[in-house]
Formats: sequence, C-alpha cells, structure tokens
Amino acid sequence: MADQGDLQFEEETSMQKFKRRLKEEPLIPLGCAATCYALFRAYRSGKAKDSMEMNRMFRARIYAQFFTLLAVVAGGMYYKNERKQRREFERMVEERKAQEKRDAWLRELEAREKEDKGWRERHAAVSEAAKEAAAGGKKSTKAVDDNVNQAPQEKSDEKRGVGILEAVKALVQGNKEN
Repeated sequence: MADQGDLQFEEETSMQKFKRRLKEEPLIPLGCAATCYALFRAYRSGKAKDSMEMNRMFRARIYAQFFTLLAVVAGGMYYKNERKQRREFERMVEERKAQEKRDAWLRELEAREKEDKGWRERHAAVSEAAKEAAAGGKKSTKAVDDNVNQAPQEKSDEKRGVGILEAVKALVQGNKEN
C-alpha cells in the first residue's frame, strides 16, 4: 500500500472531476458535440425535406460517433496507469473514512457504556438507600433524591464553571429555603 504523501491526488468534488476529465480528454466531448450537431442538422434537413443533406448528416453522425469511440479507447489506454493510481488513492480514502466512522462509533459506544454504568451505580445506591429506609435506617429522603438527580462525575484536574442548569437549581433551592 503506497503512502498517501507519495500520491499527487486529492479528494475532489463532482464538478472538479468533470473539469479535470475535460482537460485530460478534450476529444471525447468534442466528438459528442459533433455527433449532436450532425443529428441536429439531419433533423433540420428532414423538416426541410432535403433528403440528400439528411443522408449526408447521418453519415457525418456515424463518423463523429466513430471518432468519439476512438477517443474513448485511446484515452483509456493513455491514462490507464493514472486511473489505476487514482482508484488506489480513492480506495485508501474510503478505507480512512470507514476507519474514522468505526472509531467514532466505538467512542460513542464507550460514552454510552460509561453513562449506563453511572446510571446503574446511582440506581443501586438509591435502591440500597430505599432498603435501609424501609428497614428503619436514618437516611433522609432528601439524600436519596439528591443521589437520583446526581449526574456521573468525571475525574479531571481542571475545574468547571457552574452551568446554567446548576445556577437555576441553586436559585430555586435558595428561594424555597427563604
């Protein structure tokens, strides 16, 4: 597998690809245009009931199509190696995108697993507190409610600012106590 730095290709949009292909093989669109022109002239000749001109234009259409076919074959042979390199590059880009997608999916699964583990721990603590309360323990219901509403805390060295939700809760709880 070649290193991506060795290849001179880059990802391109449809329009960029169209322009590049037009520059690489200008004879193909030229042949298509000649074919269309011959068909248009044959149609006009048919409307004017000029059968000689119409037959001549149908022959010209055949020649134009043959020219286009030759341009396609010659261009295919001439650019064969470059197209092979481009296909390899595009395959590598697709593999990289697929790997990035898999990595993002795994990160999402890990985050969900961590969230689920935190929820299970909180649920187990609440269940334990409820059992103690039912058995006559002294734990207050406020502590149980606080434990249920508590989000899992990540261990980090940096301090985080008070979020809007926490500030609103503090205001509401401050007004209830007054």
